[in-house]
Amino acid sequence: MSIKQKAIKGVIWSAIQNWGTQAVSFIVFFVLARLLSPEDFGLVALANVFLAFMSIFLEQGFAQAIIQRQELEAEHLDTAFWTNLGIGLILAIAGFLSSDFVANQFVESNLTPILQCFSVLFIIAALSKIQQAILERKFEYKAIALRWLFGTTIGGVVGIIMAFNGFGVWSLVAQQMVHETVGTIVLWTSSDWRPKFRFSPTHFRHIFSFGISILGFNFISFFNNRVNDFLIGYFLNPVVLGYYTIAYRLLKVMMDLLVKTTTNVALPTFSRLRTDLDKFRQTFYTVTQLTSVIAFPCFFGMAILAPELIKVLFGEKWLPVIPLIQILTVMGLFRSVSFFKSSVIISMGKPTWSLYLKIVGVILNFILFAIAYRWGIIAVTMAYTVRTIIVFPIGQWAVSLLIKTPMATYLSQFISPLLSAIIMSIGLIGIKTLLIEILSPIPLIIICTISGMVIYGVAIRLLAPTIWQELLQLINLAKSKS
Repeated sequence: MSIKQKAIKGVIWSAIQNWGTQAVSFIVFFVLARLLSPEDFGLVALANVFLAFMSIFLEQGFAQAIIQRQELEAEHLDTAFWTNLGIGLILAIAGFLSSDFVANQFVESNLTPILQCFSVLFIIAALSKIQQAILERKFEYKAIALRWLFGTTIGGVVGIIMAFNGFGVWSLVAQQMVHETVGTIVLWTSSDWRPKFRFSPTHFRHIFSFGISILGFNFISFFNNRVNDFLIGYFLNPVVLGYYTIAYRLLKVMMDLLVKTTTNVALPTFSRLRTDLDKFRQTFYTVTQLTSVIAFPCFFGMAILAPELIKVLFGEKWLPVIPLIQILTVMGLFRSVSFFKSSVIISMGKPTWSLYLKIVGVILNFILFAIAYRWGIIAVTMAYTVRTIIVFPIGQWAVSLLIKTPMATYLSQFISPLLSAIIMSIGLIGIKTLLIEILSPIPLIIICTISGMVIYGVAIRLLAPTIWQELLQLINLAKSKS
């Protein structure tokens, strides 16, 4: 089977994973948001900041090194596995013992038992990292899809049952614990690889020399992506963090549905094509352009229909989320066309470039937060979005250097999808203005969604017939190879 065929099958199963998982996850998310308070979500978000920070030291970049290496020996896998497991055990002990100290910094005593429970997740994660990397390297995304589907479903059911029975924040804790445990069990039952009890210093150096930059990248990524949760929780309060968590969760759901389907397959695909720059460039153009075709109208539509969607899905207590999600959709537009840059940079053997880009983002994030936080969560969200816009051209310039193409040439492929999305938005605003006084939110959402799809489909068909044909060809090819 060719790399193209493997990649397409990988995308199909990645789509099943993302869309199936997100469908289940969103239903669970919707029910829990109705049953629980913003403070419950804020407390778990704070605990997850601690979990994410400690997890940096578990990553080590070994998984990416295993996926990226052209020649992989059994000793690489055994060494990576036992190293990860040892680190996971150390982190679990350290997390449990430091839980009181962390909770005291936020003056939130309820954080202590949550952090102690989450410490077990370091061991569970250590058991799953290498298994998943092996499956990704082999393009066996069916097993990975099952991992997330089973984990999300079973964890969600446990969380909902507990929420209905008044367990409050512990519903979210149990949901996450069960999700990770079930996912790890599925990975081990899906993979025939089992570690042997051996450790090779030579092979450790092989993967560590590549992984050290990934470790630095992950360390900086934490401050780039998760420091806002910490700062909001510390300088504002858990309730405000709960609102921000819901808004950002909606953005993440959209990114997972619209972008992650192909980014999951991007690194192993790009790594195999790096010796053929023409094919590499063509593949990169195709996935980024088709991603924008899907993502642009969705983010524009979310911004326009956010007031109605939040009221219908989550209720009146979550109304402060509306302006936050509208601001974050702007971030989503830029992320959707730059989400592949890390895969490109790593697959081309330049992981330190991603590290430098993250450092720039972190510095900007701290500066902008320091300026914005005194004006509240809306200003902080705007600052976070501005940071993304500032970093965007720097990242694209780096990609252009690696694939040897002008940045203007790369960005020009997004003109037609962007114009089509703008045309759709104008139509949606007009329809919504005419109907908002005579229709309740649910029929208004349905009519606007159908109208937006029709308007955008006609616009993209007229403005970008080549893209339209490429999309149809990929769909037909996927059918023939699935």
